[in-house]
Amino acid sequence: MPAAAQAISPDDYIPVDADQARIGQLLFYDKILSGNRNISCGTCHHHDFAGGDGLSLGIGEGGTGVGPERIAGTGPDRIRKRIPRNAPGLWNLGHQSIRLLFHDGRLSRSDLYGNGFDSPAEEWLPKGLDNLLAAQALFPMVAQFEMAGNPRENEIAGAIHDRVDAAWPIIAKRVRTIPEYGNMFVQAFDHIDDPSDVTIVEIGNALGAFIASEWQSFDSPYDRWLTGTPLPADAERGRQLFLNTRCASCHAGPLFTDQAFHALGLPAFGPGRTRRFDPMPRDVGRMGETDVVSDAYRFRTPSLRNVALTAPYGHNGAFPTLTAIIRHHSDPAASRAAWTPDLADLPDAPWLAATDFAIQADTREMARQQLVIDLRPLTLSDTDIGDLVAFLHALTGDTALTRPLGRPATVPSGLPVD
Repeated sequence: MPAAAQAISPDDYIPVDADQARIGQLLFYDKILSGNRNISCGTCHHHDFAGGDGLSLGIGEGGTGVGPERIAGTGPDRIRKRIPRNAPGLWNLGHQSIRLLFHDGRLSRSDLYGNGFDSPAEEWLPKGLDNLLAAQALFPMVAQFEMAGNPRENEIAGAIHDRVDAAWPIIAKRVRTIPEYGNMFVQAFDHIDDPSDVTIVEIGNALGAFIASEWQSFDSPYDRWLTGTPLPADAERGRQLFLNTRCASCHAGPLFTDQAFHALGLPAFGPGRTRRFDPMPRDVGRMGETDVVSDAYRFRTPSLRNVALTAPYGHNGAFPTLTAIIRHHSDPAASRAAWTPDLADLPDAPWLAATDFAIQADTREMARQQLVIDLRPLTLSDTDIGDLVAFLHALTGDTALTRPLGRPATVPSGLPVD
């Protein structure tokens, strides 16, 4: 069986405890985890938007609303910066084959720091986290523009400017002192005898259990094709095109990703994921993690399962439709030249407008990015593209929009649920 035709079963996922996942569901939508108590994980990874937010670049701490209707805030609480990268969907991240997370792969399993992970927190990431998802869940809480807030606004934002791990005990205390959470942790974790024992590790493990179990998806028309049910004619043509062109070389395996890093030459915009010694509003991708020049502008291959539900596309959400991102893959140079800023879904923030597309005026940087493109031109007719789109729709799970737990109506903190 070719790599792109591998089936998925429930046994392929990391095992989780149902009671821990239930705690994770509540925490996922509870703004108690954020510095100013005004944003949750679910704000940017919402059930109504298939685990994403429908925006090119997200609106984090300071914004209001969810999805494409989210606004950038007003007055002193308005956002100071857009989130530099697109909020990815969470589909199948609990699959046991997943070995790294984030667009640049900056979180991976490793013994490098003695805690099981190579992460931005290095040796300060606590021991005891169950899996990659548990570890990943800790980082948005301590990211200034995502959930933590700005210095002097709250104790969490202040703590992270001392050291990243200084904030996690503050968050854990917020959670465990809410009686409902405290009791739930005692019931769900064998080693927790009293709410005072709860640390950020248990919080991360609960969130990881929820994400791993909630976003499993392997009941698509494609999965039925694997057991002998034909696809619609256009999707079948698209499947054959997908396998016989270069698509399947990167979007390989049961999740349709090689988990490697490739330069697609997407149009650049937004604040960039800047580094302290390189404040240009650009995103160098994998090189930001490895400091290896050959990794510049390369990003992790996304899974294509449920991709039809998770527009816009690309690490910065540069393209609003599947047709547009396929056309870019077929001729990236022409696509870059034809791209216009109105294709990016960026909620209005006039105070940021001068910088949103500033990087495109840097001709040297644009030339550098143009030189590092891994895609070779590929001739595709409009019919071919339509067939590929049909095949990608055949990767949408029948129950993708009906999740086991879903969004809770209320959370133990009593804070509003987005």
